[in-house]
Amino acid sequence: MIDKPTPHVVIATRESRLALWQAEHVKALLMAQGAQVSLLGMTTQGDQILDRSLSKVGGKGLFVKELEVALEEGRADMAVHSLKDVPMDLPPGFELACVMEREDPRDAWVSPHHARFEDLPAGAVVGTSSLRRTVLLRALRPDLRIEPLRGNLDTRLRKLDEGQYAGIGLAAAGLKRLGLAERIRHVFETDQMLPAAGQGALGIEIRAGREDLKALLAPLANLPTWQRVAAERAVSRAMGGSCSMPLAAHAVLDEVGHLDLRAAWGDPQGDVALVTAGVRAAVASLAEAESLGLQVARQLRQGGAH
Repeated sequence: MIDKPTPHVVIATRESRLALWQAEHVKALLMAQGAQVSLLGMTTQGDQILDRSLSKVGGKGLFVKELEVALEEGRADMAVHSLKDVPMDLPPGFELACVMEREDPRDAWVSPHHARFEDLPAGAVVGTSSLRRTVLLRALRPDLRIEPLRGNLDTRLRKLDEGQYAGIGLAAAGLKRLGLAERIRHVFETDQMLPAAGQGALGIEIRAGREDLKALLAPLANLPTWQRVAAERAVSRAMGGSCSMPLAAHAVLDEVGHLDLRAAWGDPQGDVALVTAGVRAAVASLAEAESLGLQVARQLRQGGAH
């Protein structure tokens, strides 16, 4: 009997603390299957440009481009991403090979002095890097000043602790993954703050046609999460979604296979009221989940979103 050779896998990853945690998490799972795994740490343009909003410098693709170059050149086999940072359409020759079980997809309120977002005085400064959060926070509290906040998670927390903001909005998943859950004062329920498409989920990107990697990654995939984020990303894709699109999309899948998908679109200038849409239906495949996403996108456009 001939033993199968032990696969050796190189994972490309950004070098932020959260990105490295995510890559190490995937590395540990693959090594538990018997693979040899190493990491290729990289700094992306998105990590380097911190003085301008992503919507003005090229969008979330700035966080993945260098990693894709490493895949294309054969220096890495796969890249681990926060799925909300992955463009809705991957370049030709790349594919999303795995979506893992989702962490908490909700937004967290972080503040040293105000236990709840509702406690803020009028005119208080709130920081966020997201146009989605900006329009949703303004819808909740139009009396606040919403200011841009760039940088990795540690940088954002440092700016908060220096007193530049009364509080900030962050993804709960990142704080929990890094053992920083104690920084969360409260978590916004989804009827208050609808999450971004894919928030809280990890996606693994590979070069198209790498069937060996698909087989290796198959045990890590979580189909219910994949169906949920497929629906969410379909909304965003149909709306031309990017970080310059103030769009939220969130899906919940119940135990009998019914998917409840909701979305919201806001006007960054505040000239148009928040537009919301939703649909609920049974799904049994990624294609059916994506079809629901297209339905919700049509509802948004009919409601005045653009």
